[in-house]
Amino acid sequence: MSTITHSGTRQGVRRWGTVAAVALAWFALYQVNRPFWDWMIGDVAGLDLTSRLGSGVHFFFYDTVKILLLLSGIIFLVTVLRSFMSVERTRALLGGKREGVGNVLAAGLGIVTPFCSCSAVPAFIGFVASGVPLGVTMSFLIASPLINEVAIALLLGLFGIGPTLLYVAAGLTIAVVAGFVIGRLKLERHVESFVYETTLRGKPIDPSVGLTWDDRFQMGREEVASILRKIWPYLLVGIGLGAVIHGWVPESFFATYAGADNPFGVLVAVLIGVPLYSNAAGILPLIDALYAKGMPMGTLLAFMMATVALSLPEMILLRRVLKPRLIATFVGVTATGIIAVGYLFNAIL
Repeated sequence: MSTITHSGTRQGVRRWGTVAAVALAWFALYQVNRPFWDWMIGDVAGLDLTSRLGSGVHFFFYDTVKILLLLSGIIFLVTVLRSFMSVERTRALLGGKREGVGNVLAAGLGIVTPFCSCSAVPAFIGFVASGVPLGVTMSFLIASPLINEVAIALLLGLFGIGPTLLYVAAGLTIAVVAGFVIGRLKLERHVESFVYETTLRGKPIDPSVGLTWDDRFQMGREEVASILRKIWPYLLVGIGLGAVIHGWVPESFFATYAGADNPFGVLVAVLIGVPLYSNAAGILPLIDALYAKGMPMGTLLAFMMATVALSLPEMILLRRVLKPRLIATFVGVTATGIIAVGYLFNAIL
């Protein structure tokens, strides 16, 4: 009996030691990712990181590694966590009457996670896979890139307290309402089936049954490998598209066709913003420049929201886990909210 106990203790120490080592390695890789590619692209390859070519190449490699790390870490963690609760119990806990509260909480979580639209996709996959209601997860997906502490600080410094509060309130409203509407439409059948499957060693299982820690970690590893194998082409295409258009700023075109004299300026701003790919902090210098040229604040905020919350690279990534109808609904509901906010702000500011 004592031999069995000591053997189990040694096995537990090895298991958790391995987990700790892998977690530290993941954290270290995430921290050195940007400086490594700064050095590799700027010093070794000799490209100017401020040029279009240099920034585009840097963007591709840096974001590819970053999103792969996020996917691996988040999917593994969420898979292990959901092994303690079945999908049905998770939905029962967060669904029904609690869904509206869930939308607010998910949007609030999005604010404190400084993800761009593509970086938010790994968390979105993990939440959906764990059984969190689709509409609630959509609120996170919208709010995470749309509002974060960096954007709030920069907006406050550039435009003052009024526009900053309006932007935060509008972003939260769009995230909560759009997520709630999508949830009410009951579009779960338009999520690819593999997202909901829980498997162990290639066979579907019920996560509510008794599992050992080794089983749970094995499930996490298999889930990471399975999802990465399914989405890697979409990942590379999406990031590649973002790299191609990264740094391209149609300032003169935007000022000409989305100016204050054009009643369709907000619509034009949203149409221009969607193909671009940036986070809120990255797009603010352009917003500041256009504001100095007399662009209406509502049009600028609509452009900013469309750029950070809806992007073609994000849609390409989402296509692997969502069917076209759900993606179209997500884009349509979110874009409608952004356009409405743009025209409202133009009317009151």
